[in-house]
Amino acid sequence: MVKTPSKQETIPFLVNGDKLNRYEFERRYNATPNLKKAELIEGIVYMAAALRFKSHSQPHGLIVGWLSNYAVVTPGVELGIEPSVRLDVDNEPQPDAVLIITPEAGGQTRLSEDDYIEGAPELVVEIAASSVAIDLHAKKQAYRRNGVKEYIVWQVLDMPTAGYANAN
Repeated sequence: MVKTPSKQETIPFLVNGDKLNRYEFERRYNATPNLKKAELIEGIVYMAAALRFKSHSQPHGLIVGWLSNYAVVTPGVELGIEPSVRLDVDNEPQPDAVLIITPEAGGQTRLSEDDYIEGAPELVVEIAASSVAIDLHAKKQAYRRNGVKEYIVWQVLDMPTAGYANAN
């Protein structure tokens, strides 16, 4: 009996809102051309919108400057900008910035053979404009559950307070 060659598997592209595990997320991420940023948070794919200057890029630069100075003068601490972080099977965020304590200095993260952070960074920073609902809820839960020690969310836009009475 002669076998006919099978068709090469087609890997679907990532789509905002897909519900996947981390392994399938990475497989599709790698197969999606021109993808700049996508995160898996609690099993759901989130793809970033275009970034504005005052509401994201400028605050991001300020955070990076601050953390860079800290990392330079603090032995055993390393700074990462927008790294993929393998937290667990349902979460692979790309936070705006992280500080990790190196394993040699007693840190809780490791770098995988393919150079990804595995485990919870000691500090995670998010710049939140359009992503504030995700950053303050689902991401916060995932980071807490996985042992992130410090989590900073810089909420750059004022949130409406309609429906809340002023206590003063």
